[in-house]
Amino acid sequence: MKNKGVITKRSCYASFVLALFLLCAIRSNALNPQFISIADSIVKYQLDNGGWVKNQNWENGADAQYISECNQSGIGACIDNKATWGEMRHLAMAYSMQGKEQYRQSFIKGLKYLLSAQYSNGGWPQYFPARTLGHYSSHITFNDGAMVNVLRLMRDISCGLRPFDSLIIPDTLIASVKQAYEKGVECILNCQIVVDGMPTVWCQQHDSITLLPAQGRAYELPSFSAHGETPDIINFLMDIDSPSERVVRAVDNAIRWLKEHELKDVALEHFVNNEGKPDIRIVHNEEAKGLWARFYDLQNAEPLFCDRDGIPQIHIEDIGYERRMGYSWFGNSPAKVIERYEEWRLRNIF
Repeated sequence: MKNKGVITKRSCYASFVLALFLLCAIRSNALNPQFISIADSIVKYQLDNGGWVKNQNWENGADAQYISECNQSGIGACIDNKATWGEMRHLAMAYSMQGKEQYRQSFIKGLKYLLSAQYSNGGWPQYFPARTLGHYSSHITFNDGAMVNVLRLMRDISCGLRPFDSLIIPDTLIASVKQAYEKGVECILNCQIVVDGMPTVWCQQHDSITLLPAQGRAYELPSFSAHGETPDIINFLMDIDSPSERVVRAVDNAIRWLKEHELKDVALEHFVNNEGKPDIRIVHNEEAKGLWARFYDLQNAEPLFCDRDGIPQIHIEDIGYERRMGYSWFGNSPAKVIERYEEWRLRNIF
């Protein structure tokens, strides 16, 4: 019987290309003063709890005042927008070539933070500790690859890929990392939205207790997420070597749902509106293909759009200009994962 998400030596090959990329990056950046300067800043501005705040421009200087405020409040560390796991990857690269113990210690402190942030059900919130009681940042967060990228980091550490092999992480900590990874895979499978007994896809975020689809920001309603989060999750699951039958079925059903909900005979058109501003609209085009909405409502699985007022709309034209142009409402990421799936499925037959 195949294990549901256990890391094996062969499963580490799923990260082989990434490891080669990182190795090239290490060699090219080893003598780059700016690269090392960034690593020094990452160490300097690590929060006391071990995490990092998001959206820091390490090349041009961190927001020291904001980081200080986060340290005082104890709130601010997160995994959103590459925060924490991104800094940890940088530190690992820097340590592998420079050997500065401060990089290693900072990395391990960050790793302990990530382990402490994981829920008992295997999920990770966007922020830990939560920003406020009941805030959406406490939900299990797939939005923008947050949780999946933490799991990719856990996998690469467990596999001993470069540059993580140089860190000499204690065996007890490696064991915890492996366990966290396996729990994370289980959480992903448990979060998959089930309709009439049939698994479908995922929402951007899921309730940390019930695992049901949950609301993010005002315009991110509980929904089926097609373009964006679901393809990222599918790609992650397809990276698992010797996947269990449950993993394969989860991927099968998600791909089936995506195929069924491709937007047919329409295209996303960019145009200049009557006010002379760049705008978008959906137009009829029988030759068009490979387009999905980001959100589909949970009742009828129809495209869903929303403004900052939180009122759901069925047409992109029905929300205000600011949100219409300030968010990724459509995309073709499912097409790419569907193409990869066809070859993957031939290698995973039950």
